[in-house]
Amino acid sequence: MTAIVVGLGGMGSAALYHLARRGVHAIGLEQFSPGHLRGASHGRSRVIRQAYFEDSRYVPLLKRSYELWADLNAKAVDPIWNLCGGLAVGDPQSALIAGNLESARAHDIAHELLAPAGIAKRFPAFKPKPNEIGVYEPTAGAVFPERAVVEHLRAAIAHGAQAHFGVPVSRIDSARESVTVTMADGTVFKGERLILTAGPWLRDFAPFPVRVERNVQHWFEPPQGPAPDLVFMAQRPEWPYLLYGFPDLGEGVKAAFHHSGAFIAHAREHDERAHGEEIAGVRHALEALFGDIGKHRRSEPCMYALTPDEHFIIGTSPKDANVIVAGGFSGHGFKFCSVVGEILADLCVDGSTPLDISLFNPARFATGE
Repeated sequence: MTAIVVGLGGMGSAALYHLARRGVHAIGLEQFSPGHLRGASHGRSRVIRQAYFEDSRYVPLLKRSYELWADLNAKAVDPIWNLCGGLAVGDPQSALIAGNLESARAHDIAHELLAPAGIAKRFPAFKPKPNEIGVYEPTAGAVFPERAVVEHLRAAIAHGAQAHFGVPVSRIDSARESVTVTMADGTVFKGERLILTAGPWLRDFAPFPVRVERNVQHWFEPPQGPAPDLVFMAQRPEWPYLLYGFPDLGEGVKAAFHHSGAFIAHAREHDERAHGEEIAGVRHALEALFGDIGKHRRSEPCMYALTPDEHFIIGTSPKDANVIVAGGFSGHGFKFCSVVGEILADLCVDGSTPLDISLFNPARFATGE
């Protein structure tokens, strides 16, 4: 079998690897360079965690993703993750805290519940409010997206995959049992299956109801006093969105709001500059959480591809059995790349996967196509 993967960011590079290691003739196509800045597979760090406040049904996939990340990390030239621990801070009734505890208890995930005094004593950088508690997850941490993409590609090519960069796809044709992909330079690739992992560019190929949202990551000098030494998430009603961030992993303390409410009509309109009000908003939240933060160093925008329900799209296209789609990861998908790659290979080779992906069925958006 020949399988063609369109889009070689986090999901596509992982799919290319898992296809190749199963003996599939795998061809990967990417319009930009590896680790480019026009998607969501960059920014030096992404949060990885298992106590999943968004929905506890994600946890079995997360447990498998940890196994696969560990396997990739063992073979990597440089580490692809750092399990430094994670702390969620908020009101006990907030979606963040209530959801974290529900997932942790339902799936027996190691965690500790901390009162405000416990947070301040254990993690002195944090300044919790009297009504806030913390959920500490010792196996949370950061996965490094650029390194992860490179290592998946390296492993895929070592297993015989092809990876082509720098030319966009201009046309996709699907017949009864074959797919033909024509590139902008006239090159043609043929296969039996097509996997679409095009991130915010997905609607160029499959018109699912995916909106592109701007999201900006910021790096600051660490505070002069105690600094955060683990990944963190915090939710307060006075903030527009949930705040998340990382300890200084070599470039300063990184933080961002999860969402912005700023949507663009198409990924090609992505503004790669950060604006003063975006920096100021995150700085204000950091100062409220830590009491102090250093000088702003730099910012880097990325794009979220949001589905209406903010759950993923993973599965065979309801309109074409030759096409498998993985998209709409809605700003919380990178931690799943390793397992999504395996799932896509399962669907391509076997037609099904042992993992439960019913939550992500593309058919739920069939009327929106």
